[in-house]
Amino acid sequence: MALLVVEDLKKTYGNTIALAGINLSIDAGEFITLLGPSGSGKTTLLMSIAGFTTPTSGRILLDGKDITPLDPEDRDFGLVFQGYALFPHLSVAENVAFSLKVRRWPKEKLSERVREMLDLVDLARLAGRKPRELSGGQQQRVAIARALAFGPRILLLDEPLSALDRELRQAMQRELKRLHRETGVTFVYVTHDQEEAMALSNRIALFNQGTIVEMGSPRNLYQRPSTKFVAGFLGENNLMSGRLSPDGDGILAAFGTTFRLPRHRHVTHDAGAQLTVWVRPEDIRIGAASDDEVGFQATVVECLFVGSLERVVLQMESGEQIVATVPADGANGVTAGQVVPCRISPRAIGILPHSPGLATGDPGQHVAP
Repeated sequence: MALLVVEDLKKTYGNTIALAGINLSIDAGEFITLLGPSGSGKTTLLMSIAGFTTPTSGRILLDGKDITPLDPEDRDFGLVFQGYALFPHLSVAENVAFSLKVRRWPKEKLSERVREMLDLVDLARLAGRKPRELSGGQQQRVAIARALAFGPRILLLDEPLSALDRELRQAMQRELKRLHRETGVTFVYVTHDQEEAMALSNRIALFNQGTIVEMGSPRNLYQRPSTKFVAGFLGENNLMSGRLSPDGDGILAAFGTTFRLPRHRHVTHDAGAQLTVWVRPEDIRIGAASDDEVGFQATVVECLFVGSLERVVLQMESGEQIVATVPADGANGVTAGQVVPCRISPRAIGILPHSPGLATGDPGQHVAP
């Protein structure tokens, strides 16, 4: 039996649908991330699980028991907010002890547990400091220690790293993975950051417009998306139109050239059907294609140096633009206006049913016009 089950959960605010019938099962010990654009329903679901938002209909089950009517304090879930919510007048140790005092832990057992939790997050040496004397990362670790102190079976985290700079955020991601591994607690995590979701999660539930559009491991969602939305939202991608040959011979026209449909991509569309073709920027190479690669010509629009990588914007003869990310030394001598040969392994090419439009607003996606 799953530890936590969400059954047909709906939430409306007047005519606005925040959750449109969510079904989700979470096993004990998982690290599940609720990922999606702003307003997609992920935080509404987290707050419904926590008990701070009352669903319009549906149920939330813990160990098979309906907890939907319970108040937040009766669910015994740990919760970590984006803003830490530490008590400024209390020391680090007192902040961690707070949830234990509320639950009337014996003093001896409470002190031992506080020491244990501060050791877990490597803050024992700062036990007497006030929150204002800590860095952002240290404050976040105090908030996590406080949420874990009373031994919750589930820890709910609402974009806890969004206020941190990039370097500290990456360090805290490693810390969260360590804490998850060492405590065995089930983590349910909300973020809009795709890289963060892929780095942390066992599974990702990808939200859009109040529904879970796809759920799976980070690797499967990234490498084998089943919808145009997932392909465009999760990581940077190039999406463009392609068309199957009307002769029914499995030849696909895309990238300004024609090639046989990759055998690993199952497509059941009729001959002559329009399809959506995608390829990740890191899978596009500059250079002449071998016999088993797809080759095409493109004009370099611009080259953007980003450290170890170079982002090369390419325009094909059709006018469509795609982005390639290549090692910095792999773009030596490539300049704007130059026509260059490009190559792609057929295994890197994704095929999806054609659908008009694509969700916008995510800076990581690149959509060919």
